[in-house]
Amino acid sequence: MLRELYKAIELPVFQNKMYPDQASALAAPMGSLLLVQDSETGLVFNSTFDQKFLSYDQDYQNEQAHSDFFQKHLSSVKSIIENFFSDKTIIEVGCGKGFFLDYLIEHGFNVKGIDPAYEGDSPNVIKACFDVSLGIKADNIVLRHVLEHIPDPFAFLKAIAKANGGKGKIYIEVPCLNWILTHKAWFDIFYEHVNYFRLQDFNAMFETVYESGHIFGDQYIYVVADLASLKTPKLAESDFIKFPNDFLNVEKVMSKLNPLGKNVVWGGASKGVIFSLNAKRFGFNIDYVVDINPSKQGKYIGGTGLLVSSPDSLIEKLTNDDNIFVMNSNYFDEIVKSSGNKFNYIKVD
Repeated sequence: MLRELYKAIELPVFQNKMYPDQASALAAPMGSLLLVQDSETGLVFNSTFDQKFLSYDQDYQNEQAHSDFFQKHLSSVKSIIENFFSDKTIIEVGCGKGFFLDYLIEHGFNVKGIDPAYEGDSPNVIKACFDVSLGIKADNIVLRHVLEHIPDPFAFLKAIAKANGGKGKIYIEVPCLNWILTHKAWFDIFYEHVNYFRLQDFNAMFETVYESGHIFGDQYIYVVADLASLKTPKLAESDFIKFPNDFLNVEKVMSKLNPLGKNVVWGGASKGVIFSLNAKRFGFNIDYVVDINPSKQGKYIGGTGLLVSSPDSLIEKLTNDDNIFVMNSNYFDEIVKSSGNKFNYIKVD
């Protein structure tokens, strides 16, 4: 039985896919979302998700490592991995553009990566979707921000375990549903993420969990577990999820803006795409989107067709009355410093 939790209609199916022109961005495929909780497993997912809409390629740009704060986060992840992966042979499933993979290699790990969106030429990366038929295995698996994209996450973990001979340690990192609910972060619910996890979900999936916790300002959760202990999750009787009644409260954020100024969304990734779309739907104009990732700059985001600018090219156009919506408060200090601390800064979370 599935319990309905939250609905959202007509969202871009890709939040991190960049488009070369406004017309193609406005024509980006859209999909509706119905979040449900499975009363057997306790897992939360989008029951209307359709995998055929998504194809990860070179236009998919989700690298966050251009930020100093995010690089510190990756350093903390490396420390966790060092604590538990005594043998440094690793497979990173879903290695993206390869930044974290290269970072681990620089620190002495023997890492192979798999990702269809990889753009480089490293012999350490297989440019493909994960499949058991690839025939690669290691003592340890890294799975960062992948499981939320997979239609059947438990089956995917079973496939990884099978490919790895039913053994090994795994590091999993995903966004935290409890953080989203506590902060009423409606801009963190989107089509591209089919699953939404809590720590108790992973405790229910693994008999042996070596360590788990919250990281990245509590926005993410992580678990280090034994693949051999994978088990079918079961919902605890008291573990039903409830979304806040005022979860989609766009007006609350917008009440902080200066009506005399232009509106700038700082962060042209998932949060910024959904924030911009719902802001416009509620009658609030978004004038600019800015992002420090060069691969996003000069391109357009799906749904609204807004152009992504570099910080340098945009800041010179702004006045002191203008509003900068900071999509992720983890980056607030970086953004204020790099933009000269002369605008109306609004933390949306």
